[in-house]
Amino acid sequence: MTVGELIEHLGGELVYGDAETVVCGVEDPGRANGLDLVFGESLAAAQDAVSSGASAAVVPLGFVSSSPCRMAVIEAKQPRLWFARAAKLLALKVPVTGIHPSAVVAADAVIGEGVSIGPYAVIGAVSGVGAFTRIEAGVVIGDYVQIGEHCRIHPRAVVYSGTEIGNRVVVHAGAVLGADGFGYVRDRETGAYLQFPQQDELFIEDDVEIGANTTIDRGALSETRIRRGTKIDNLVHIGHNCDIGEDVVIAAQTGISGSSTVGKGAVIAGQVGIGDHAHVGPGVILGGQAGVLSGKTVETTGTVLWGTPAKPLREYLRELATLARLSRRKKE
Repeated sequence: MTVGELIEHLGGELVYGDAETVVCGVEDPGRANGLDLVFGESLAAAQDAVSSGASAAVVPLGFVSSSPCRMAVIEAKQPRLWFARAAKLLALKVPVTGIHPSAVVAADAVIGEGVSIGPYAVIGAVSGVGAFTRIEAGVVIGDYVQIGEHCRIHPRAVVYSGTEIGNRVVVHAGAVLGADGFGYVRDRETGAYLQFPQQDELFIEDDVEIGANTTIDRGALSETRIRRGTKIDNLVHIGHNCDIGEDVVIAAQTGISGSSTVGKGAVIAGQVGIGDHAHVGPGVILGGQAGVLSGKTVETTGTVLWGTPAKPLREYLRELATLARLSRRKKE
């Protein structure tokens, strides 16, 4: 694509160079060549970007180069975001390959236009796959599953019966969606456990990304829902009946117990533990290894919470410092 075409799609203003400059990919400034796009988020980083070997750079508004620019330079309000969007436009399109001869597709499954289904994939009865979705090798799609358009289900993912997936969803390798939740009833007389019904559905809304080996359980007697735009890292577990809000970010090895909710725009770092029936409010930031106890509500917006039970970072650090002082006094 040319720089002019990128600006036509993404906005921004060309402040140096030629709109006909061709860009083929994105790269780090230290490795860029004459067909790459680079970016600088700060003015200092922007100067490094325009001094690289790339053919084009996207920089913050008001950038003035301290040296002559030999490339096309675009100003944008959010250079990093502009760069990421450009990367998607420049990415090589995965070809449509149709249905592999070894795939098993139920006779009553509805397969949309331009769908690709890889080797040894299985599509169950009364399931639907939307247009231009790609099902990779070894994926198992159960009965009564609905998958939207322009999705990509990576190898060996498993989608249980009754799961509904929206449009432009990415599910990475080994993820398991819609398995039974961990819910049991104990017989007080014998001590034996009996599974509580796990019969409701899992809904994955549009533009969600689910990391490798992540597991999300179906609902018990009410649904589990992952709302639009949420991004989930590898090795995350989300229990039954959870409701995860829009544009939430959840990092690796986090566990969210059943019937908990996470509000819109929350940020959950790695190895966070959230108990059952807990509520994390909109915009809450939980730092690494923070814990929210069962039944508790956390609603502090914009302040990083740390520790178990999770509390504002300054309070948590003060408590650590107090413990350290007490420990030193005891030794003395």
